[in-house]
Amino acid sequence: MSPAVRKVEALGHFVRVEWEDGSESRYPCVWLRDNCRCPLCFLRSAGARRMPLEDLDVDIAAREVALADGKKISVTWPDEHASEYEAEWLKKRCFSEEARAEMQADLFLPERQYWGSDLQLPKIPFEEVMHSDESAYKWLCTLKKVGIVLLTGAATRQGELIKLGHRIGFLRLTFYGPTWQVQDKADANNVAYTTGKLSFHTDYPVLHHPPGVQFLHCIKQTTAGGESEVVDGFHVCNKMKQQNPEAYQILSSTAVNYTDVGVDYCDFAVHGKQRIIDIDSRGQAVRINYNNATRDAVFDIPAEKVRPFYAALKEFNDLLNSAEHKFTYKLEPGDIVTFDNWRVLHGRRSYPSGPEVTRHLEGAYADWDVVLSRLQILRKGVLNRD
Repeated sequence: MSPAVRKVEALGHFVRVEWEDGSESRYPCVWLRDNCRCPLCFLRSAGARRMPLEDLDVDIAAREVALADGKKISVTWPDEHASEYEAEWLKKRCFSEEARAEMQADLFLPERQYWGSDLQLPKIPFEEVMHSDESAYKWLCTLKKVGIVLLTGAATRQGELIKLGHRIGFLRLTFYGPTWQVQDKADANNVAYTTGKLSFHTDYPVLHHPPGVQFLHCIKQTTAGGESEVVDGFHVCNKMKQQNPEAYQILSSTAVNYTDVGVDYCDFAVHGKQRIIDIDSRGQAVRINYNNATRDAVFDIPAEKVRPFYAALKEFNDLLNSAEHKFTYKLEPGDIVTFDNWRVLHGRRSYPSGPEVTRHLEGAYADWDVVLSRLQILRKGVLNRD
């Protein structure tokens, strides 16, 4: 049911709205003028603001306000310009703390479900994701909330990840190509292209903007070894912050050098700096940037801070590898594991090498911008909401 307005009045630099449910909202006049929806100020076909900021008077006040049928509010400004606002549009953008939190949750879906070794790995058939919007929506919602989803039943051939990329929009191109083959290779240009153990890591922290989501499609699986391991990095960060806030502060404030040099899709020589734990204004982890294999020997900190950093990193690494935090599983041919590369660290147990390729995964990346865009579009269609 659309909200209805009981009363509207101008109060200095604010417009006060009293709603039929008894609640009230106060809207700053400068914000109302900045967000006028008329054709001169707003290009509806692009959903974009037309009015340049230099034309905005930050001290503006409404000259006159009026209510039409309880569903629209009109404002006349000192220069005679008239603006009209739908009641429902205004209600959603109320400046109360509760309304702002609701809108941010609607836009960014921040809910998280933390896990450890007790993870119940979510599974959805690949073909359902490809052909059903409801299943695709469930997949991306779960990926955002839990951080990992297993898609089952894909064909055991290269190219399935290209299809999955088209399902969400497009894949992320990197120096390893649009997709890449994880298998034992002579003179490997990446530690993943060996049969050895892979320690817990996130991919590509050397990049200024590491890929947000990773896909790994199992095409062939070795009989012995090769099990996959994952750990919820955000859950571990919460534990570390509680147990040793000083170590957490070191890892969330120290910039670490990373390097990646070689030849693949093209030749590359990449150098970057990242904090092991990126945090928001509340001190909560929002991205893990940890790959011990590509951590550089160059370290741009004073010598006396090196040992405390290593002590903090060792503690973090020990927490990642503790039995209560890590989850172990084995991919079957046709499985595609999809996971949050900013949150979920992954690893692999070693497996025997042989004269032929015994284990083959195809990998790909997508950016969270692409994934969340598709999630919002699917959400609108499936839930019939704007």
